Amino acid sequence: MHVVNANGAAIPALGLGTWTLRGDACADLVASALALGYRHVDTAARYDNEADVGRGLAASDIGRDAVFVTTKVWYTDIAAGKLERAAEASLRRLGLHHVDLLLIHWPNPTIPLKETIGALNAARRGGLTRHVGVSNFPPRLLAEAVALSEAPLVCDQVEYHPYLDQSKLVAACRAADMALVSYCPLFRDGGLFSEPAVRAAAEHHGKTPGQVILRWHVQQAGVVAIPRTTRKERLAENIAVFDFALSEPEMEAITTLTQAGRRLCDHDEFPIDWAAG
Repeated sequence: MHVVNANGAAIPALGLGTWTLRGDACADLVASALALGYRHVDTAARYDNEADVGRGLAASDIGRDAVFVTTKVWYTDIAAGKLERAAEASLRRLGLHHVDLLLIHWPNPTIPLKETIGALNAARRGGLTRHVGVSNFPPRLLAEAVALSEAPLVCDQVEYHPYLDQSKLVAACRAADMALVSYCPLFRDGGLFSEPAVRAAAEHHGKTPGQVILRWHVQQAGVVAIPRTTRKERLAENIAVFDFALSEPEMEAITTLTQAGRRLCDHDEFPIDWAAG
């Protein structure tokens, strides 16, 4: 498995996203993914599936040290003390002594960032996680978080796909030796799959449109993708993206689609001015 090295963390470049997965189906998908070669699993307290992800991990014969596990603390629980307790609760549900990466799921403007980053570092010092990072932080807020953190942040996990320009964040992450982790990397509803640039590359390489889009992600320096699927047959397809490479013109043609500016996850609950950075 190819990895992205980010401030001391070796993050597998393609992982399994588990948002919306629940119960036995979630546990089975996690175990099946690991059997196929996945070594990166992403979850969150908010997904209400950490126990299911934990069962999938436990059912696998892959050693714990070989799997990179990420979870996230919800934005209501990122105050000092509360964040550490939330992380401990996540570990109990997962059945783990620690995670590899603990993220702030969304910034919370009602809690000082200095307090939140301090609590995140306290969780790391307490052995709850090997690495720390953030999620859904625009460039300006990311720069503040980087400056405040005692330990180097290893990633910013954000929505990223060929319909959304994240070039500023990609550049900011590279400058800080961080990874950008893409959620919703395939967009939704299959709309990207019919784009001429994607279909042409798929035909040229004998790959599916989904594989081309995931290759577009992981071929960018410092970018990690965590596609989610509910279908076991998709697991093998999604991970089979390291045996070909897109040409520079193919990469550029797909990147041009980011001008569409289509964001899926922009909630009133989280007042982030993405345009301002």
